[in-house]
Amino acid sequence: MSDDPRETPEARERLGIPPLPLTAGETERLCLSLAAENGGGGRAALFWQLSERVPAGVDPAAKIKAAFLGDIASGRIAIDGIAPETAVRWLGAMLGGYNLRPLLACLDRPELADAAVDALSRSLLADDIFPEVAARAKRGVPAAGRLLRSWAEGEWFTSSPPLPSRMRLAVYKVDGEVNTDDLSPARQASTRPDIPLHALSMGETRFPDGIGAISRLRAEGRREGFAPAFVADTLGTGSSRKSATNSLVWHLGEDIPHIPNKRRGGVVVAERIAPIFYNSFEDAGGLPLRADVSRLETGMRIALDIDAAEKSGRILAEDGSEMAAFPFPPLLADAWRAGGRIRLIIGRRLSARAAGELGAAKPASFAAPSSSGAKGGRGYTLAQKMVGAACGKAGVRPGDQCEPAMSTVGSQDTTGPMTRDELNDLACLEFSAPMVMQSFCHTAAYPTGRDRVMQQTLAEFVVGRGGVALRPGDGIIHSWLNRLLVPDKVGAGGDSHTRFPLGISFAAGSGMVALAAAMGFMPLEMPESVRVAFSGRLPAGIALRDVVNAIPLFAIEAGLVDKPGSGRKNAFNGRVMEMEGMDGLTVEEAFELTCASAERSAAAATVALELDKAVDYVESSVLLLASLLGDGYRSSAALANRKAELETWLENPALMRRDPDAEFAAFLDIDLGAIREPVIACPNNPDLVAWLSDRAGERVDEVFIGSCMSDVAHYRAAARIVSRSRPAARLWIAPPTRMARDRLREEGVWEVFEKAGARLEIPGCSLCMGNQARVGDNAVVFSTSTRNFDNRMGAGARVFLGSAALAAATAVLGKLPTAREYFAICRQAAV
Repeated sequence: MSDDPRETPEARERLGIPPLPLTAGETERLCLSLAAENGGGGRAALFWQLSERVPAGVDPAAKIKAAFLGDIASGRIAIDGIAPETAVRWLGAMLGGYNLRPLLACLDRPELADAAVDALSRSLLADDIFPEVAARAKRGVPAAGRLLRSWAEGEWFTSSPPLPSRMRLAVYKVDGEVNTDDLSPARQASTRPDIPLHALSMGETRFPDGIGAISRLRAEGRREGFAPAFVADTLGTGSSRKSATNSLVWHLGEDIPHIPNKRRGGVVVAERIAPIFYNSFEDAGGLPLRADVSRLETGMRIALDIDAAEKSGRILAEDGSEMAAFPFPPLLADAWRAGGRIRLIIGRRLSARAAGELGAAKPASFAAPSSSGAKGGRGYTLAQKMVGAACGKAGVRPGDQCEPAMSTVGSQDTTGPMTRDELNDLACLEFSAPMVMQSFCHTAAYPTGRDRVMQQTLAEFVVGRGGVALRPGDGIIHSWLNRLLVPDKVGAGGDSHTRFPLGISFAAGSGMVALAAAMGFMPLEMPESVRVAFSGRLPAGIALRDVVNAIPLFAIEAGLVDKPGSGRKNAFNGRVMEMEGMDGLTVEEAFELTCASAERSAAAATVALELDKAVDYVESSVLLLASLLGDGYRSSAALANRKAELETWLENPALMRRDPDAEFAAFLDIDLGAIREPVIACPNNPDLVAWLSDRAGERVDEVFIGSCMSDVAHYRAAARIVSRSRPAARLWIAPPTRMARDRLREEGVWEVFEKAGARLEIPGCSLCMGNQARVGDNAVVFSTSTRNFDNRMGAGARVFLGSAALAAATAVLGKLPTAREYFAICRQAAV
């Protein structure tokens, strides 16, 4: 099933990583061996394999393990060395799913009831058996009553040690910005589900000494009583890769008993931590802290002095002097104690349900969810109304903890295998979110043997739980997901560019995507909002992508954002960008604005659209859904239900609007008429923007026109330009979807690119992520893609970002044109 030689136990031992978890077939053979060789020698190693090396939840191997242990617990089979009580204990460590029925049966057996209560009291994914436990309790079954009280009192939480008030740490620091590609390189994307193996690539370019240095600190810490901490000035920017968290946690955290090849915990400290990374690290049971790190250096021994009650903490030097202070959210201590934010969320809901069943008060052991305390008064922004509606309210205030219902959830193929693992751990056999879509846009172009297996098995996994699986070659997740949106609804996706143009979405790591899909909601602390108001009209020849790049340019001029590398201010960071004032904007064009909010480090984005544009878009989406059903796409039920939802909306179409007195944290006004020439992002930072005139004449070796930021109109414009002169630079073309490619073929646009000698990629991400196709080493590139971080498109590549028309003009000239040259080319090509 794999073409990776690193999967053999011997090779992994040489690499210093554990063997792969047991498959279903290996688990079945293990159980047969234990039964056949009952009483034989060398069984301790087999017991260890059964206890520690089988995945939990609803993994196929877990089903076999749970049945085998259930037979031992029930007495149907006897295995020397595994007592029924031991079988119950091991079942209790399997998280939920297949282990629940055997444990439920043990509640009725007096000799195993206490062990079963103890095991089930820690099994938080118990929704499937909760009604039966409650029914047993009402019938007077003592063990069921004890279990219900244990859940209600939160013993699963209180039995774990609290966050210590003081922690001793040793610093490993990387100066400057550490993005998720540094922690989880795109070119190693295929290994992400294999956490120990993928973790070996952490920092391979940015800080190649890191793994060894952290390993030495861990070894010293075991002897001297401290743990390593990862420190950076800025941490976790870029893609929403849970794999980046997984890699750090693998090197910083501790093994999870009975859960193979996964760890939890660890401490990271940075002055700025990207919101998605912060949440993902919290989900993994780690401690992400925002603090001034300017005085910290690699090798320092420090102490964290934490006062959760006072919501504060201090970093202390070895001599006890204070080096920095930091805010400490009380819920962070609870997440750490629970073993991660996701466990905390699920466990709190279970405790509340049990308390309600018993008519008891909710346990007081948990920190109270934060609330802004604002009552009435000011109106709501568009984002606050959308999230509020998903919570059954008129709106939510910034700082409020809420759990909006998820209408649409997206997953792509380099994070999808991790999401599958998380869904198995969540014991999910059926999605609660009404639309869950899986794409294969990152691996379709040049699939390895591993990729082909993943594409088939992951599609079946998603469809089997009621989701929709695209086919390899269909195109980019965002372009497809946007077509399924119900206006004004809330969603999430396992990619930082999941930024709905019609409604609102929150990008998340694979763990939170799994929760959103499985449970149908997503925990959220409502961010503040920044209003970006456009006025005036765009001059001829200026593209919407120039507006995208003008946002940081004008924000720097307004003092809302510091120049990259020169300061700390970013008014968009962790907030919702709410954009309005651009008349006639189509939904496709709106996505260019919302998608780029990821590069501003915004938590989400909204665009105030005109109703007729939304109606046109939804009508075309209904037609697309009908064609998918006709073409046999699955799950047909999910597609049919979404089609019906959209048709219902079209019967009485309406869009939410912000209240006139809505409150914003900051304001940015942009006069579109002031954008007199193209604006580009310069190497290698999407916020490092400049007027075209400032960089005109620079040589460009390769040009990429593609990514989710492109649509058919962009390719038409580019084709008109390149049809007049064969490109001097190497030109790459990658349409976002197969529908876009088919349209370009019908119109003869595709043929123009063929004649121009362009490298034509199948619909998908192509160079945008850089995990398969790559530009030449040290190439200078102009791209229409979303971001341009170091080494993303190619080793040592220097990448400019801008519009498709400017990309085509650059390709023709082999250099960045002057503004005069650009406008002349556009006029001649009637662009």
